[in-house]
Amino acid sequence: MNKYLRQFMESNTQLSESEMREIMERILVSIYQKGTVLLKQGDISDKCYFVLKGCIRQYAIGDDGKETTYNFFTEGQSVILFKSYKQKVPSAYFLSCLEESTLIVGSLDSEEKMYDQFPELKNITRTMMEQNFGQAQDDTALLMGAAPEERYLRLLEKRPGLIKRVPQHQLASYLGITPESLSRIKKRLTPP
Repeated sequence: MNKYLRQFMESNTQLSESEMREIMERILVSIYQKGTVLLKQGDISDKCYFVLKGCIRQYAIGDDGKETTYNFFTEGQSVILFKSYKQKVPSAYFLSCLEESTLIVGSLDSEEKMYDQFPELKNITRTMMEQNFGQAQDDTALLMGAAPEERYLRLLEKRPGLIKRVPQHQLASYLGITPESLSRIKKRLTPP
């Protein structure tokens, strides 16, 4: 039984010990090495993930060959590209592991069967998805409307650990600035 899954279930459910044990035996937990590509741009997503430990990067490669980072998913976050997953259309993004990652791996079929047997699991999933969606809306609004320094400060406030976990050029791409600009911002904000 995966210790990260057990910790998560204990802190986020009101299930009995026997229900929790049964769920944990049925949930697929996989460990992926750093650099593993979970989904390629242009492929159709047939899986969803939940990060128990690790960091997943969502990015795309444009026609010009330039990579743009759109999101990072870390502990306690769902990783699902709804359009590709639900509508069965090619993904506009890659998903790759920036670190060794322990993930719950699901599919539409397995989800529905689990929800039928454990209705509370559906409620927990829905609550988590709503929280993640609300955070994504806030992040998008910030990235669109804030000055670069303000974007960086907000990231420090909301996700301080990300700064140390993600390569600077990917972090800069996520913030919509160049790596050089990010270096200048960090230097300006670091006390002498």
